[in-house]
Amino acid sequence: NWKQYNQSLINRGSLTFWIDEEAISGWAQSKQNKRGRPRRFSDLAITTALMVKRVFSMPLRALQGFIDSIFRLAHVPLSCPHYTCISRR
Repeated sequence: NWKQYNQSLINRGSLTFWIDEEAISGWAQSKQNKRGRPRRFSDLAITTALMVKRVFSMPLRALQGFIDSIFRLAHVPLSCPHYTCISRR
């Protein structure tokens, strides 16, 4: 019993991210019927980045590096929006 309890305390510090296929496919901005430069990242990407920022209390520049490193570790071919893009939107 003590061994299981000890392992559960250790697992509390474990960090797990789940990235589903819908989020991956919706990361890039689809076609927009507006004038001007097209957006590179969807609203889903910006919202997800802001949620991660809020959960981990990160500044925007650190957030960009954090999300990029998660994608690299998970072998997901995506990149995080630039911190200025997150700030503007």
